[in-house]
Amino acid sequence: MNPKLQASCRVLSLALSALALTVSAQAQNIAVVNGKPVPKARVETLIQQAEKAGQKVSPEMQQQARDQVVLREIFTQEAERRGIAASADYRAQMELARQSILIRQLFDDFRAKNPVTDEAAKAEYDKFKAQASGTEYRAAHILVEKEDEAKDLIKQIKAGAKFEDLAKKSSKDPGSGANGGDLDFAKSDAYVPEFSKAMTALKKGEMTETPVKTQFGYHIIRLDDTREAQFPAYDDVKAQIKQRLEQVKVQQFQEELRAKAKTDYKFSQ
Repeated sequence: MNPKLQASCRVLSLALSALALTVSAQAQNIAVVNGKPVPKARVETLIQQAEKAGQKVSPEMQQQARDQVVLREIFTQEAERRGIAASADYRAQMELARQSILIRQLFDDFRAKNPVTDEAAKAEYDKFKAQASGTEYRAAHILVEKEDEAKDLIKQIKAGAKFEDLAKKSSKDPGSGANGGDLDFAKSDAYVPEFSKAMTALKKGEMTETPVKTQFGYHIIRLDDTREAQFPAYDDVKAQIKQRLEQVKVQQFQEELRAKAKTDYKFSQ
C-alpha cells in the first residue's frame, strides 16, 4: 500500500474513533454546562425517586426532571465558584445528608432481603378477624349533665317527642348529637362498661327507661339494630397489612442494632 495512503487511512480511522467517542459521550449526557457534562444518569435517578414516592411519570415530569438536573448543575457550579463547598456549615450538612442516605439504603436493603410473605399477612388478617368477630350494635343516645334533665327527656319521648330532635337540641355529645344521637355500628367493648351493659340489655327498638350514668354524664340509650361484625375482605386490606408488618420488622431490626451497639450513651427511652 502507498505509504501516504496508509497514513491517511490511519488519520481517518483515528478521526472516526474520536467522533464515535464524542457521539457516545453525548448520548450519555443530557447537556454540557460551562464545559462540564451533565450525565443522563442524574435524570434517571431523579425519576426513580419520584416513582418510589408514588408519582406517575409523564412526559411533562421527564422534561421537568431534565430541567431540574441542568439547573442544579448551574447552581452547584456557582456555589463551588464562591467557595461554599469549603465552609464548615456545608461539610456538617453533607455529613448529615450522607448518613441519611446510608440509613435509608440500609433499611431499603433490609426490606428487600426480608419481605413479608403472603402467609404471614394472611395469618395476621385471620388474627384480627377473629378478634373482631361478634355482634355489632347500632345505638343512639342523648347525653346530658343532670339526671333530672335526662328523666324529663325520657318523659317527652314517651309522650311523643322525636328522639332525634331532642338529641340535636339537648345532647352535649356534639358528634352524635348533630346526627340525631346516632352512634353507627360498633362492638359493645367500644363503650364504657355502664353504657355497654345498658345497651346490650335492650331489644331492637327499645330505649332505656331510666338514665344511664357514666363518667360523661347521663345517657338515654336506644338500640336501633344489631348485626354480625363486619370485616373487610383479605384482598382489600392485604397491602396495608403487609406494610404494617414490614414496619414492625424494620423497627425490630433497628432495636437489634441498637442493642448490639457498644456505646456509653444512655437513650431516653
